[in-house]
Amino acid sequence: MENPVFARRSSPLDRTLSAGAYNLVIGLTLCWGFWVNWWMVGNIPVESIRSTHPWLFVGGYFASCLTGAWLFHRSNKPWVSFLGYNLVVVPFGLVVNLVVSRYDSALVHEAIRITALVTLGMMLLGTLFPRFFASIARALTVALLLVIVVELVELFILGIHHGVIDWIVVLIFCGYVGVDWGRANQIPKTLDNAIDSAAALYMDIINLFLRILRILGRK
Repeated sequence: MENPVFARRSSPLDRTLSAGAYNLVIGLTLCWGFWVNWWMVGNIPVESIRSTHPWLFVGGYFASCLTGAWLFHRSNKPWVSFLGYNLVVVPFGLVVNLVVSRYDSALVHEAIRITALVTLGMMLLGTLFPRFFASIARALTVALLLVIVVELVELFILGIHHGVIDWIVVLIFCGYVGVDWGRANQIPKTLDNAIDSAAALYMDIINLFLRILRILGRK
């Protein structure tokens, strides 16, 4: 999806970080989100999530995610962006908790390893070929929207799911990791932009992980 964070331009008032510090903040922010999700999986009983009324869960999920995304998209204050980031991390963590509870822990660990390797590889490619990834950003958005429509039709009308859809989504989010990493390093290297970039990457990586886990679970 189009992200206004990556359209930002430098301002004389910006306090910029070095490239190393900027990437470190992105990494630490990502690690924080993953740690929160890990803690949630280990400490929140999945039964308590399942017992929540579906409409309440879905409504709360979207309300929290949309509020969080609005905050880190619109704010130029790091603490506000970090708050918004956490409002996305927590509902994502609940979904991760629900999903991983269906799989063996060894399979989950394998999915984590594969996701980490794929993410690092796509970040490297995003660094080496930023123009290429920038050129495919709109195509990825169109592809993702089409996949969402197809999945909704399959789920609610046809009552089926084609495994190839998971592979397509993996490819789309691989592309998004490269796109968002490349764009993150093209905007002013401020603390706020580092947090906002990490938020975009976090959502890419979690979606990538969930699809990889689903693919592995079918083997």
